[in-house]
Amino acid sequence: MIEKHIVIEDIDPVVLYGVNNANLQLLKALYPKLRIVARGNVLHVMGDELQMCAFEENVEKLQQHCLTYNSLLEEDVLQIIKGEKTGRESAEGVIVYSVTGKPITARSENQQRLVEAYAKDDLIFAVGPAGSGKTYTSIALAVRALKNKETRKIILSRPAVEAGEKLGFLPGDMKEKIDPYLQPLYDALEDMIPNQKLREMMEQNVIQIAPLAFMRGRTLNDAVIILDEAQNTTSAQIKMFLTRLGMNSKMIVTGDVTQIDLPQNVRSGLVEALDILKDLKGVSIIRLNKKDIVRHRLVTRIVEAYENKKEETTQTTNQK
Repeated sequence: MIEKHIVIEDIDPVVLYGVNNANLQLLKALYPKLRIVARGNVLHVMGDELQMCAFEENVEKLQQHCLTYNSLLEEDVLQIIKGEKTGRESAEGVIVYSVTGKPITARSENQQRLVEAYAKDDLIFAVGPAGSGKTYTSIALAVRALKNKETRKIILSRPAVEAGEKLGFLPGDMKEKIDPYLQPLYDALEDMIPNQKLREMMEQNVIQIAPLAFMRGRTLNDAVIILDEAQNTTSAQIKMFLTRLGMNSKMIVTGDVTQIDLPQNVRSGLVEALDILKDLKGVSIIRLNKKDIVRHRLVTRIVEAYENKKEETTQTTNQK
């Protein structure tokens, strides 16, 4: 009789144990010669040496399944222990799985171009209208890299451009002042990483979310770095950000050049960067459009209406 302690890492142990410990109870039934006790993220196992070896090997497979799919059903446990495929392993084009086990894939041709550009180049610009999936797809690529241990951390940033309210007049400390600007990034992460695990990663700085001003002076190695809403950066800000790129890192810059909130006399840093870097080797520029919009169908119509109005205004101005 031997005894071992198996530490559950990289995943939320609640996912492994199942609802009301259903998966844990199933494991106990499948390994009757072992005494299995779960305490937090540690499994205390005692019993037959032969079953112990098989149990350790299968727990590793179960953890990998949880890490990939963010879920573990009782039928998954049975199939993995029997050495069978779970059925989800044949899915193609999946970037990562949501917290509910739903596959997240590129949902348009240009989103797929973004996925392919990420594999090829270290700096990618993804430019397109609201709802075209540029930020969501970028974060999915970053989460996949983290799960596959291709990178050590994810760094997400946005410029905190004031829209009608001054930061100094908003209530709370600095974190509370800037969090509303970063909420879309939190929303995407919460879709892809279980809540408890996400909190742990943020506490350990494996996932960092910060306003653009906090990037100055840093060299970002072994990371996937995403700058969202880059149309609201100045020329100096985006140059500062782009030059943070370190070894073994990838950078994705997203933005919508039709939604610039800067003062009228300030040129968007994103617009300038797209012009300066368009022919640079190692840089990809993916332009998404209204056909890529994956939100409510009304969003596409709204974008079209604004585009039509802009064209009418331009024509009227030219005629004058």
